[in-house]
Amino acid sequence: MQITNIEMLMDARSRQHLQRTGIVLAVVGLVGIVLPQVISITLSLFVAVLLLVSGLAIAYLSWQNYARFGLAWLKPFILISLGMLLVVYPAAGAAALGLLLIIFFLMQAFASISFALAIRPHGGWLWTLVSGVLSLLLAVIFIVGWPFTAVALVGLFIGISLLFEGVALVMLARAADVY
Repeated sequence: MQITNIEMLMDARSRQHLQRTGIVLAVVGLVGIVLPQVISITLSLFVAVLLLVSGLAIAYLSWQNYARFGLAWLKPFILISLGMLLVVYPAAGAAALGLLLIIFFLMQAFASISFALAIRPHGGWLWTLVSGVLSLLLAVIFIVGWPFTAVALVGLFIGISLLFEGVALVMLARAADVY
């Protein structure tokens, strides 16, 4: 398959935004590497809060508009129940997030590797390729250890992924031609 090269031109402001975004991602990634359990449990509790808030909002809607229909209460019941389960058992939520992360890392690997090959030999393409290969490696490691290592690995792998994504963005920003 013939892959065409992409010419990367951006103005100084776009380049600066790309570089700043990369730095922020790298810093957040370092936090995830240093405190993986905290990141994992925080993510699990964040998802729990989202489920609870959405469940309460839909329960309010059901109360206001569909109070007499029993099936209208099914969705808020499920959302609130799942939210409460995640609050009580955040480690189980981290394991469930682990499954989603496996899918995310596989998709990110495909996207990053494809993009890197499309922009090759432009400066920064190698960092994007490394980021994609690393995402693929993280997915494989996660699959092997799941669910037993989920609490530690969710935060650690998100941290590693964000660190490398941040570095890749900074390198792409530095390599882009300014117009």
